[in-house]
Amino acid sequence: MQIHELEELRLQAYENSLIYKEKTKNWHGARIYKVKEFHPNDRVLVFNSRFKFPPCKLKSRWSGPYIVKRAYPTGYVELYGDNDTFKVNGLRLRHYFNEVNALELDDIKLYPK
Repeated sequence: MQIHELEELRLQAYENSLIYKEKTKNWHGARIYKVKEFHPNDRVLVFNSRFKFPPCKLKSRWSGPYIVKRAYPTGYVELYGDNDTFKVNGLRLRHYFNEVNALELDDIKLYPK
């Protein structure tokens, strides 16, 4: 009788581990990095992955801004800037927003009255 109980406990543990794996897979899938969408004439920054520390430590790893010429469905993006065009993986890009709305700055209150 004890052998059967051990077998049932083993099967329950196996089922619980499968349930746990499925829940963690769903949790991770919900938080996975979503692909950014780029459209022609968007301004973007490119991440320099081969960046080495220069003498000036505060230099940014992001270069640009560049303008999107064409975005392909496979994930890479064709950029142009400084009179040349090149292709980059879309995961190395981020949108560049240069303009700050002056009305938004007026609405910010640092100290309550």
